Amino acid sequence: MSEERPAEPRAVGVGPHPEPWPDDPRLDPVLLAEGDRRNVEDRFRYWRREAIVAELDTRRHAVHIAIENLEHDANIGSVVRTANAFAVGAFHIVGRRRWNRRGAMVTDRYQHEIHHPDAAHLRAWAREQGRPLVAIDLVEGALPIERTALPENALLVVGQEGPGLSEELLEAADLVVGITQFGSTRSINVAAAAAIALHSWVLQHAEIPEGPLR
Repeated sequence: MSEERPAEPRAVGVGPHPEPWPDDPRLDPVLLAEGDRRNVEDRFRYWRREAIVAELDTRRHAVHIAIENLEHDANIGSVVRTANAFAVGAFHIVGRRRWNRRGAMVTDRYQHEIHHPDAAHLRAWAREQGRPLVAIDLVEGALPIERTALPENALLVVGQEGPGLSEELLEAADLVVGITQFGSTRSINVAAAAAIALHSWVLQHAEIPEGPLR
């Protein structure tokens, strides 16, 4: 009986572009020559990073999302990856400037990042920009996100895995919402919570395309 061979890893992206190359200033000559194996949509193949960012800037959503980084939470990268998928205007890091970027899968390179040293700085920035702070946490008095109108220009805020949002950020929030849960555990992963919160915003404010997505 022959041993089963492991499946060949699926190739990501595309190889070198056939010559002659397209005359398009958005395209990167190095990627055209060597191939594009990045984690980007097919329509962005061979594009320069700056060109992708500029294109995304024309259609980013009004919502922002902030993540507390008090204990080097490994979930931050996953939150940033979700923020990219929903084309948020920017993501904010509150607390430690350095964070684990592995989970972002390089998507942070196509997003706008804003750092705040503490909750007070985030609150001052939000007030100056006219953005309501919406805290996502299952705490006393939190409204069910499924039945709550989220401001179009909301700055959603999620906390650390485990302890949730700090008291400082909860006090700074204009609105506190929680995700309704029906099981035995008291909380869900913060990256999952951020995804649910952003999708809730999308259902209320984004233009959903007609027909199949692919």
